Amino acid sequence: MQASTHQQRIFTAGLAVALVSLALWQGGVLVTLLLLALCALGQWEFTDMFRPGPEHKPLRLTGVALGAALVLAAQLGGPNAALWTFAACFWFLALRFLLRFGREQAAASFDDELVLLASLAYIPLMLQLLLILSTREIVLVILSTTFSDTAAFYAGTLWGKRKIWPKVSPKKSWAGSIGGLLGCMLGVAVYGLYLGQAPLPAWLMLGALLNLAAQLGDFFESALKRCLDVKDSGTLLPGHGGLLDRIDSLLLALPCYALLRLIQPFFP
Repeated sequence: MQASTHQQRIFTAGLAVALVSLALWQGGVLVTLLLLALCALGQWEFTDMFRPGPEHKPLRLTGVALGAALVLAAQLGGPNAALWTFAACFWFLALRFLLRFGREQAAASFDDELVLLASLAYIPLMLQLLLILSTREIVLVILSTTFSDTAAFYAGTLWGKRKIWPKVSPKKSWAGSIGGLLGCMLGVAVYGLYLGQAPLPAWLMLGALLNLAAQLGDFFESALKRCLDVKDSGTLLPGHGGLLDRIDSLLLALPCYALLRLIQPFFP
């Protein structure tokens, strides 16, 4: 990697960390605004990969509006309200298709609505889980994906020769994958033992599972991009690509942690 690109990655990552830290420190409205921004930008990129071009801008705006409604419902009414809102989004999109089919008939398809439903399930439905976590838990999940990505990047750069799944992600190596796993386990264990209440084996297991989820989330987005013949999800973040290229790991690690905390409480 060229030095200028590497510097861009570091600068962009530092700016992102600063913005997230500010939102978590202030809490309340800033967290909600950050979540709305992440969902809006992520859904825009996701839909744009499937439906590029200015003619599909109304479709992308529709997805952003539905995503905002889902996040606000979760903020005001909790997970149950988010699920009911997701159901309402489905029927809104079903009605949209029905009206289009009544006008166009054979020319109409449900594909556009399926893209928006997938964007809702993939991004705001996952990210709204942040609203049920404490600040310490949010920091843990974000750090777990950061540890995974950073350790994988440097281990892969230094020692990566044998590719792990070249048909899905040509650049990812076994060395990077193992480095990401060890880095995540170590980072989660240190953070957890300092601020949490679970024993060391539980933190190590949590780190391993969060890393597995993060890697699968990364592979999923890589497969989507290769399927659609897209290099990056967008150009928002210099040196990184699009927003989805940065949060793809988080989108699976977050529900993984939300489920595991029901089995083992990690924080007081």
